[in-house]
Amino acid sequence: MLRDALLRLSTKPSIGRGLERLPLTRRVVRRFVAGETPADALAVLERLEVAGLQTAVTYLGENVATPRAAAAAADVYVHLLEEARRRGLRATPSLKLTHLGLDLGEEVAIANVERVLEQAGETWVWLDMEGTAYTERTLAVYRRLRRRWPNVACVLQAYLHRTEADLRGLVAGGLRMRLCKGAYREPPALAFPRKADVDRNYARLAGMLFSKEAQATGAYAGFATHDERLIRVIADRAREFGLVPDRYEFQMLHGIRPDLHRPLLDVGVRVRVLVPFGEDWYGYFVRRLAERPANLRFFLTSLSRR
Repeated sequence: MLRDALLRLSTKPSIGRGLERLPLTRRVVRRFVAGETPADALAVLERLEVAGLQTAVTYLGENVATPRAAAAAADVYVHLLEEARRRGLRATPSLKLTHLGLDLGEEVAIANVERVLEQAGETWVWLDMEGTAYTERTLAVYRRLRRRWPNVACVLQAYLHRTEADLRGLVAGGLRMRLCKGAYREPPALAFPRKADVDRNYARLAGMLFSKEAQATGAYAGFATHDERLIRVIADRAREFGLVPDRYEFQMLHGIRPDLHRPLLDVGVRVRVLVPFGEDWYGYFVRRLAERPANLRFFLTSLSRR
């Protein structure tokens, strides 16, 4: 019930506009969001890469209403990649198609994503998954782009009933993908409502990505989870299938479970940290509170100390 309530709140940007006026809220949010500018994000990315971590970066925003706003979002990613290359950073962009104009038409979004892909060169660019209203359209864009761009990667959500079929359809062509649990509010007809069922599906999908069929096509998986039990299950499954550590990675969000980074790095497993930035932080932040009770406790404890 608490998770459902928080996900409802994540769709109320007016609350965020009120909170952003409070200095305390801004300070707490910085645990999860690098800041509002590319410079803020680059500073965090640099610290993480010095520590031996892989990095990804996302400019927060969704559902832009004009072509100009969509092009402006692409401009931010292009500038960020230019500056990251100048600094010798390897950050991979992770972007939402509605931020780059999908609501305005598939061609608008593809044109903007291709600008980012071209600037990225050999660097991977991840197409994030949004709510189920966009699942089919996002996968359609991904299929179109990967015909031309070998550096495009996709994201699938383990809490959706459809994901196993989506994965089977994608893996035959070879893919690089991120498997996440899913953080949007969806009805039981579309998504598993119980965490235990989501976890079981996640483990099952991980096994599919490690299968001989998937590995024969060169599949590479990023497992986005902070769940220690799932991490152990996936690492054990990788060893059972004989995968070397550089054939997969774990992905985590900036500010969440940094204590897990070093133990994984010490056994040779890749860890990538996704660093978000931007003024449109509210929806992202509240979804992070909904994902883990520990995040909400941190937020409430910080407020009570003031």
